[in-house]
Amino acid sequence: MDDPLFAISAIDGRYAVETFPLREYMGEAALMRERVQVEIEYLISLSEEEEISLELSEEEMKALRKVYVDFGESDARMVKEIERKGYKEYKATNHDVKAIEYFLREKTPGKIHPWIHFGLTSEDVTNIAYRILVKGSMEEILIPAINAVKDEIEKLAIGWRDTPMLSLTHGQPATPTTFGKEMAIYASRLNQMQREIEHSTGELVGKMSGASGNYAAQVVAIPGVDWPEVSKKVVGKLGFKQIPLTTQINPGDDLAILFSMIQIVNQIIIDLNRDMWMYISNKQITLRKNEAETGSSTMPHKVNPIEFENAEGNLGKANSDLKFLSETITVSRLQRDLISSTVKRNIGSAFAHCLLGYCKTKEGLAKIEPDEKKMIESLSENVEILGEAYQTILRREGYQDAYEILKSETRGKNITMEELHRMVDRLEIEDVVREELKDLVPQRYFGLAGELVDEIR
Repeated sequence: MDDPLFAISAIDGRYAVETFPLREYMGEAALMRERVQVEIEYLISLSEEEEISLELSEEEMKALRKVYVDFGESDARMVKEIERKGYKEYKATNHDVKAIEYFLREKTPGKIHPWIHFGLTSEDVTNIAYRILVKGSMEEILIPAINAVKDEIEKLAIGWRDTPMLSLTHGQPATPTTFGKEMAIYASRLNQMQREIEHSTGELVGKMSGASGNYAAQVVAIPGVDWPEVSKKVVGKLGFKQIPLTTQINPGDDLAILFSMIQIVNQIIIDLNRDMWMYISNKQITLRKNEAETGSSTMPHKVNPIEFENAEGNLGKANSDLKFLSETITVSRLQRDLISSTVKRNIGSAFAHCLLGYCKTKEGLAKIEPDEKKMIESLSENVEILGEAYQTILRREGYQDAYEILKSETRGKNITMEELHRMVDRLEIEDVVREELKDLVPQRYFGLAGELVDEIR
């Protein structure tokens, strides 16, 4: 059962090594552990209320917290046994949160048992537990992985800031740029979205207000307690803001916003991967060979951009999953249905595809090298791109119909420098302007591209 060769999903099978770090945050045992943490921190907060008879010493609080701090494989198996088979005097619950409650009875003294899960609904525990896992996954795994991609891009941007290359707009030769500047665009976009993701992660909200979101059971049992304040304290202690108005469930808008931000990051990286694929295809970039690698089962010469293709596929799958998650977790029939519950169990799968995409992109970027000679050749073979520069200089000089003249000479044509110069010789312009035009070459016509690399923010 634990052999990756027999896994149903590739993320736990073929790609298990790459996705392994997420198990600490997105496996079912991790969800159990965080549910235990929420229940225990709630218990401790109850003990701090004067109106509540539960009293805990510092040592007892420490022992309670040790239950979730030390939560391990044997504990997870016990919870699962309670849920599926039954355990000791407990019959099978067929309910994962009730199994947590009975597990805690096994781990705590009897005086605590009446207060475990007091007045709570399963969602009060689970919505916060998921957010602990999502926050941990983002801060410890996904954001650092995005940063690693961005760092590779910035290295390319700085290292090749002044390396001229032909631009292609609509797939056709256009005003030159530099390879470094094109990489700087992606680095800057990822920087901006990283800030958005970090903000969205910090804005996650938690709910702990009972079966219909009204604190009904708590208030009827102990009306003297300020239950919204207890909820706010517990949710805050666990690292989140309290959402005061809910049905039985946390609406999930906060997660949907975060997932949308991740989708944008993924789209940026997909855009990068496609450009890398194109640059490799038209020989502007070369791939360093790995002698141990086989590019094709039949064509021995192949060195394929497999990392970029793998990344594009995984990020596309991640975005499909994240979009479905965002659409589903924000909708519930009346006060509660169970659809979002089963769907949220797939957050880990979406995150795993993200992680694979980031890792493969980083691997691909580490293998590329711009071919400066080929880039210069491409520029030299498309001198008609100087038409823009020529007509703009002529406009500056007040030359009538400058655009129309250059359009007639260059549109849809592949011409030589000599042909361009002969055209210049026919123009009625001052010699100094004529020399200015003739001095232009495609490999120096990239404006402030190199300097713009410094604008990475």
